[in-house]
Amino acid sequence: MTNNLKNYRVDHKTQNGFTLTGLVVVSALLIVIALIGMKVVPAYMEFLSVKKVLTAMKQEPLDTMSKNEIMKSFDKRANIAYISVVKGSDLTIEKTSTGTAVNVEYQVIRPIAGNLSVLIDFSTADNPK
Repeated sequence: MTNNLKNYRVDHKTQNGFTLTGLVVVSALLIVIALIGMKVVPAYMEFLSVKKVLTAMKQEPLDTMSKNEIMKSFDKRANIAYISVVKGSDLTIEKTSTGTAVNVEYQVIRPIAGNLSVLIDFSTADNPK
């Protein structure tokens, strides 16, 4: 009986719990991840809005429209979708024998803290019909 009690006490001393240092490190890591996420997620949401606008523009007869008309159409749709990072003048419009391709490439720089920033490159292409 005493031998079993002695083994229990030894095993109890070797057990480790979640320390305050571990809690601080894990909390700091979660805060950094949340901070980066709060800065980066809106840029990706705006990118998805740009893709939606380009997808909606596929419904228009782009082949019969001039480049200026395509840019104006994009600007109108971007205004409705609250897109501020891309303008119609940023579009790359290529008219080929198979159709009209509209491409948008842009960069977004989001400050994280101090002089630390995140640069995100976005590129989306609207393939010809």
